[in-house]
Amino acid sequence: MPRTRLLWVLPIVAAVLFVVSSGAAARTVTTSSSEISADLTIGTHGAVFTMTNAPSGNAIVGYVIGPGGSLIPAGQFSTHGKGTGVSLADSGSVALTADHQYLLGVNAGSNTISVFHVNSPSGGGPLLTFIDAVSSHGVLPVSIAIHGPFVYVLNAGTSLVPGNIFGFYRADHGVIFPLPGSSRPLSTSASTAPAQISFDPSGSVLVVTEENTSVLDTYTVDYRGYASAPTVTASNGYTPYGFAFGRDGSLIVSDAASGALTSYIVSSSGTLTVKTPALSDGQAAPCWVATVDGGRFAFTSNAHGSTISTYAVGPGGALTLLVAVAASTGPADTDMAVGGAHGQLLFVYDAGAGEIQEFGVGSGASLTLQYDVFGLPATAEGLAAF
Repeated sequence: MPRTRLLWVLPIVAAVLFVVSSGAAARTVTTSSSEISADLTIGTHGAVFTMTNAPSGNAIVGYVIGPGGSLIPAGQFSTHGKGTGVSLADSGSVALTADHQYLLGVNAGSNTISVFHVNSPSGGGPLLTFIDAVSSHGVLPVSIAIHGPFVYVLNAGTSLVPGNIFGFYRADHGVIFPLPGSSRPLSTSASTAPAQISFDPSGSVLVVTEENTSVLDTYTVDYRGYASAPTVTASNGYTPYGFAFGRDGSLIVSDAASGALTSYIVSSSGTLTVKTPALSDGQAAPCWVATVDGGRFAFTSNAHGSTISTYAVGPGGALTLLVAVAASTGPADTDMAVGGAHGQLLFVYDAGAGEIQEFGVGSGASLTLQYDVFGLPATAEGLAAF
């Protein structure tokens, strides 16, 4: 279910970073990249990003994945935009390009998108370099989709301004340019509470989930990056929220109010066909989805149960519940991201604790807690990793 309900009732842990891997010592959180630059040259294996979403000035918060999976604070980097200070109830508010060279994030309080170059985690300098902030061409941007040179943003809109999607072209140097006339509507001009936008693996179909209307919007995308009008499909479960793509390009969607995941076959025309109807995990409010091992396994974070469930994804996207409680998390686990050199790490943001947890992904998608970082602001939003 939307995070706005979670953050009112769950405490935020003090701003201290704890190492919970066996035998490790505690560290104090720092936001100065210069203070930890020496650590960045020692056995690093990727990075993790979230953002403050602060109304006074949004910023990306970065961590370098160090030896043994340790998460080393790498600083805060201004987006030159503003957050909202409240949950966006979304998935994908920060996103990486496939080559991990660029990071994009929404500024929901100023209706802009920020672009950063991602520098080498082992380079010893700042992890991010700001490139630009551009208009989202809508109101309240909440989610970003990237495929090759094309970028689409999902603008949630308000009760007075309809939501929409809008496209951009990303040049080689990272700057994104608006595609004139690329704005497309959602299923209705009324408030839909859209949660996520993403390209399918081929880059030819965009998918948007709408919470209020319990529908999925699909758009075909031509070679110039222009999306079609939406095809609207009723969700098989209630309150479609986060999603990811699994085996054979299947679409795996969390149905938050149904406590389930549903899988769909996605055609080249954007038509959705149910493969596995809403399959319950027996937990409370599965909202975010991540896939690993070539899409053969799917995780969902159960935001009202503080657990993670694991599903197997069979041929054509057929789902089987493997473990209802594959891991227990801090309160209100929300965003998830997969990182590490071989996708062997699952990162989870626990909104009720202001923490990021790192789990090792083992055989059969088993999960083992390896590391925790605490002290994130109560307004923090989004998660991306490599």
